[in-house]
Amino acid sequence: MFDFLDFSLLDVLDIVLVALLLYYAYRLVRGTAAINIFVGIVILYLIWKITDALNMELLSNILGGFMSVGVFALIVVFQQEIRKLLLMLGSSNLANRKVISRYLNIFASNSGQQESVLNIDALIKSLSLLKKQKTGALLVLERNKRLDFIKQSGVAVNMELSVPVIESIFHKNAPLHDGAAIIENNFITATRVVLPVSEKSNISKKFGLRHRAAIGVSEKTDALVLVVSEERGTISYYRNGEQIVFKSLNDLQNMIAKDMS
Repeated sequence: MFDFLDFSLLDVLDIVLVALLLYYAYRLVRGTAAINIFVGIVILYLIWKITDALNMELLSNILGGFMSVGVFALIVVFQQEIRKLLLMLGSSNLANRKVISRYLNIFASNSGQQESVLNIDALIKSLSLLKKQKTGALLVLERNKRLDFIKQSGVAVNMELSVPVIESIFHKNAPLHDGAAIIENNFITATRVVLPVSEKSNISKKFGLRHRAAIGVSEKTDALVLVVSEERGTISYYRNGEQIVFKSLNDLQNMIAKDMS
């Protein structure tokens, strides 16, 4: 009767992995219309298991038949979410050349060229200038996860980060101002990049396409995103799909330094 209490290490690992799978699946659809479908499927699955345990054969067979073809239904219903999940896995640290090379360089002193550190002072001065001018801007700071899968939609460049460079990129009449600029280390490597827009339904209507794109890319990667609003002349900071509140530009500078370290 109490055989289920006989746990092994593999059983514990199995439970932990299932819990993690459900957690990340929930995070993926949280705030979107798909969350209701996800909850409905979980409830239906629990009802199926209860009816099976109570030997309610007719209802159990009906629900079992539905669940057996549920995989194909999930692919159709959650097509966009599955695509996001695959993008997240493809850009994860498990296959990240940047992280692997960083650890390998620990064992090789002075081997290879040093990475250029982000000039946060120049970045903050640029944001302050764009804010005063009410010039819209969207800046994505790459951290551990590679952003190659979104950089392909833009124009490849190789410019060292500086105040004049950022100002010239996002000037209203400049050919590269539309879209996002990707910053790796201390270099702008792509401009006019089209970012994946968040599909959260609880985003305030006062936010435009730039903010939705900032939330979207910060949901799918570990990148830090900075937005300068053209209408309100404000600066917004996004990390992990959430807007981070800061009191001053000095406070924002400290946050970026901490998050980039």
